[in-house]
Order: sequence, then C-alpha cells, then structure tokens
Amino acid sequence: MQDQTDWLTRFMELVTIAGTVDVRCAMRVPWALEYAQAGAQEMPYHVVLAGRAVFENSDNGATYLVRPGDIALLPQGSAHALRDGSGVTAAPTRVRTSGSLLVNESSGDGEAFDMLCGRFIVAPPHDRLIRSYLPLELVVRTEAIDTATQALPQAERLSRLVALMRAEAMDNEVGSGAVLNALSSALFALTLRAAGEAGQARTGVLALAAHPRLAPAAAAMFSDPARAWTLPELASLCSMSRATFRRHFQATLGRSAMDLLTDIRMSAAANALRKSTSSTEAVAELVGYQSVSAFRRVFTQRMGVTPGDWRQHPKV
Repeated sequence: MQDQTDWLTRFMELVTIAGTVDVRCAMRVPWALEYAQAGAQEMPYHVVLAGRAVFENSDNGATYLVRPGDIALLPQGSAHALRDGSGVTAAPTRVRTSGSLLVNESSGDGEAFDMLCGRFIVAPPHDRLIRSYLPLELVVRTEAIDTATQALPQAERLSRLVALMRAEAMDNEVGSGAVLNALSSALFALTLRAAGEAGQARTGVLALAAHPRLAPAAAAMFSDPARAWTLPELASLCSMSRATFRRHFQATLGRSAMDLLTDIRMSAAANALRKSTSSTEAVAELVGYQSVSAFRRVFTQRMGVTPGDWRQHPKV
C-alpha cells in the first residue's frame, strides 16, 4: 500500500484541484434528478447521507444502488441520473437557501433520501490527466456492509470524513460552507485511495497503483519523472522481463509506460512554466529533457500550445 500512497501524493502535487459543495438534496419518494455533462474542468460528485437511490452513468449505462455513506464521483464529468427506483413519476421539486447551501427538495411524501452534491474543479491542463487515466465513474462504499469492507482502513477513514460533512451540512453553523468546501478537497484524495484499495478500477492509474507487481514502476515514475527511465529499468523494478512488463502495463493502464511518463513530465512542466520565471531550457531540464527542441515538440503535441504560449496564457 505504500507504493500506492506515494503515487497518490505525487499525483496530488501535480494536479490542482479545488472542491466545492453546491447543493443538498432532501428528497422524498417519488423523485428523480438528472445532470447534464459537466464542464471541461469539472468532476461532479455526490455523497449519500441517508436513504437509497439508483445511480446511473448515462455515458456507459453503468448502474449502482447507492446507500448512506456512499460516494459517487464522475472524473470525466459524464451526464448521469439518480432516482428513487420506484418507477413512479417524480414529484415536482423546489429550491431554497439554507445558510451557505442551496437545498433541492421534492414534494413527495415517501421514503426520505438526503445527499450532498458538489464539484471538483481541475485546473488545466491537468484535466487531461484525469480524462486519460481515471475511469468514467467511481462509487466508493464507506459503510461496513460486510466483512471485506470492514477490513479496508481507507473506507473507514473516508466514512469519518463523510460523517463530518454530514454534521456540517445538518447543523449549518457559522462558517459551515467554508468547512464543507475544505473537507470536499480532502474528499477527492481519500476517495481515490479508497477506490484503489477496494480494487474498483479495472484499468487506469488506480488499477496500476493497486497492481502488486506494477505499482513499484508507477511510484518510481511519479516520484522521479526527470530520470531517464528505460523499459528494462522499470521492468526490473517489477521483477519482470521487458516484454512481460510492457504487456502487463499496457493491459492494466490502457497506455504504455512511456505515455504515462511523458504525461507526468508535461504536467510538471506546465506547473513550472506557470509558477516560475525559469527559462524554457531550465524547465526542459527539470523534467528530464536535454534537448529543448524535443521538449517544445512534445509539450506542444500534448498540451496543444507551445511552452511560451502556455507561460503567457496558462488557462488556455
């Protein structure tokens, strides 16, 4: 698990993510909520506080029954819906203000359902990393519903965070909005860690980090992206032959090891160009390129703008 933690620490250092809690949904059966495709840098999430619902990702048709303590995250901003599952036509809803939150309520009189809805905002160009390496949806269970779940320490920690968010939303004390947004930022990292521990992702960086043999290579690239890694070196870290490593890495991540290394380097370069006065040559060397022309070519291919243009207009 240490390799996964190292990977996640480096990943969170690379990307810039802010969390907000926007709406509390206090529904009663019959009810239904539909959400359109989110903006390019937005990742919607939902935290179930009470009741049960059917969550469906409209992009791939994946369906889940969500319970109290569950967290549904859509890294690629997919259109989605939550419904009570009764099949009855949904009752009208109304929106009111309660402290710092909007509260969306239905006019039904059946079983109650309560959840927090928010967004993670990813600063460009790191939304590209999210789209490339995280799945369409993650549904993380934090409540101990069976023996296997009870054995997952990350789910237990996430459950405590959800309980704190629930208390802030319910009590609505002075400053609750600021506290909820701060807790929301921590929610992202803990959700990824819990999802990786539970083995939720079949492919992508979570599957890679959770792979008992491939995790050392992932951790090494995130920890030291400037190093001139070769496939034989990375394979050696995983006690595999070059051919075996390449095959398993591609199957697990969905991309090659060199693709991942390049994306890590370009994200680090984008941060350096935005935050420092270092020359393009210095930034190229910082992320492992001895040739400035090669760095410029790769950066432009991956980011869609030259290093110079990115430095002047980093939000492009």
